[in-house]
Order: sequence, then C-alpha cells, then structure tokens
Amino acid sequence: MRRAGVIVLALGFLAAACGGSVSEAAVTEPMLEISIGGVVRYGDAPQQFVELRTPDGDGPFPVIVFIHGGFWRNRYDLSLAHEQAADARKHGYATWNIEYRRVGDPGGGYPGTLDDVAAAIDAMTRVDAPLDLERVYVVGHSAGGHLALWVGQRDDAVVTPRLVVGQAPVADLANSLDLGRGAVEAFMGGRPDEIPAAYDAADPARRLPVKVPQLIVQGGKDDTVPPAYVQPYADAAGADIIVFPDAGHFDVISPNSPTWEYVLGYIDDL
Repeated sequence: MRRAGVIVLALGFLAAACGGSVSEAAVTEPMLEISIGGVVRYGDAPQQFVELRTPDGDGPFPVIVFIHGGFWRNRYDLSLAHEQAADARKHGYATWNIEYRRVGDPGGGYPGTLDDVAAAIDAMTRVDAPLDLERVYVVGHSAGGHLALWVGQRDDAVVTPRLVVGQAPVADLANSLDLGRGAVEAFMGGRPDEIPAAYDAADPARRLPVKVPQLIVQGGKDDTVPPAYVQPYADAAGADIIVFPDAGHFDVISPNSPTWEYVLGYIDDL
C-alpha cells in the first residue's frame, strides 16, 4: 500500500500507457529521478514548483489541480490552498498544488505567470506517479480563478482538464481594472487600450467559447471580487454558476464551507 503524504518528483516522462488525456507533445522529455523534499520542479526559477500529494492506495487517482489567488502578487503563495488540498486527499483525490512566478518576481505577471501555470499542469505527464490524467480537475481562487478559467481555454494544452472551477474568479480582466488596487493592470503590464493583443491572449472573457466545462462558485457577500463582476462572464460563457448568499471572498476556499462541499460533489458526479 502506498502511504498517504507527499510524493516528491522531478520532471520526467510518464509513458503513454498511463491512459490519460495527453497530446503527443508529452512524450518528448526523459524521466528524471524522484527526489525527496516535497516538490515537483517544472522550471529553474524558485517559484516554479508543485506540491504533489496522493491518498492511500495504489491508484491511479483522479487529480485536483489547485491554483492559489492573491491578485497575482508574490506576497501570497500556495499555502492558501493547503486546507482544500488536504480535504481533497481525504476524498480520494491526488492534489497538484501549483506555485508560479507572480507580480514582484522576475518574469512574473503577463505572460510569465500564464506560461508557468501551463507548464506546471503539463508536467503531470512527466512524473512517475499514479495519476489518472483522464480525470483532471482544475480549481482556482480569485486571481487563481482567472488562471483556472484560462487553463480551460488554452489552445496548446498537453493535459486537458475535464472541468475548471473558478472560486470567486477574476473572470473578465478588462472589466475588473478597479479591483485589488490596480491588480489587473499590474499583472498585465498595461490597460486594454494600450496592449489589446495581450488581453486577447490572457482574458477569459475574450477567449470564448470555452473549450471545457466551467463551474463558478461565488459568495454573495464577496466585496473583493463582487458577484456583479463575475455574473456577466458566466452568462456569456454558459458556465454553471452558483452564488452562496452568505459567503465572503475567502469562505469559498474553506473546506468547512458548503461551497467546497458543493465543488467536490460536482466533481464527484462527473
């Protein structure tokens, strides 16, 4: 029996026999040795790593990818998703908790942050771990919700998720310039009228229609990313959206919240 806990892996190659939803591009990297320490490194920058944990058993396990929020700023990190990840493991999911370069890090912001998230998810194909790549679900909160929605709209994905979940996501960058004290403009490096092509590439609201199903979970009392900023995107995208009237911005990532219970139930039913 495999013990629950941290599996520490370097980048490597996972044979096509894994049976996952993986493009031919996944078979180009050699396997590297498994190391000890708690991370999977997908790049050379200090922030380019993932925490991989699995439940008890032999697998293969469905995977929930977590992308933390924090308005893309480097004072926030992947510890924001630790409690959700721990609860997901209790429910039989492997967890792939992503760290990435953020605003304030060399190479962070657009486009480096997007490049990191894409590379981190595709790195699942290059680790020797019991992961079911046919059942990958991406969950992101706030700015991480933006990144999760973007992941579901990628043109060059190696790993294609079955579902992306935005928890209070910044879903429409161009119409969210007043949130987070200029967080969108700092992340993008300019305003939509100054760098329209960049917004076309990074803004989920400009990349419709969606490529994979989307679920949006929102708190009715969220004053960080208010529901009014999210609902128009959900309508345009045809995403399933549920608003919990009494929940705030951080309530939606609490494993003790009915919002997380709803997300897990939604994933379980797919």
